[in-house]
Amino acid sequence: MLWFLDMKKEIHPESYRTVIFEDVTSGKRFLIGSTIATEKNDTWDDGKEYPVFQVEISSASHPFYTGTAKTIDTAGRVEKFKARAAAAKPSKAKKTKK
Repeated sequence: MLWFLDMKKEIHPESYRTVIFEDVTSGKRFLIGSTIATEKNDTWDDGKEYPVFQVEISSASHPFYTGTAKTIDTAGRVEKFKARAAAAKPSKAKKTKK
């Protein structure tokens, strides 16, 4: 029996339900109670259909939990950071007040 099904009644929001969280990096899936908004549904091992929410990192792929280091840049974060850092550098052409 799932632990979150035995919780007290009427203390959770109406949108609270069981959701499949899918780690897109490792492919691992977790069935957890949540209020997160989802758009897709999928079938779990028990044959029932649940809403699915995809995450980029979970305990199944995070280096702290896995003990392996790997670079994951699915959203181009490194390039965005480098562009912001380059834009933030002061230009030599700027004149200072005297």
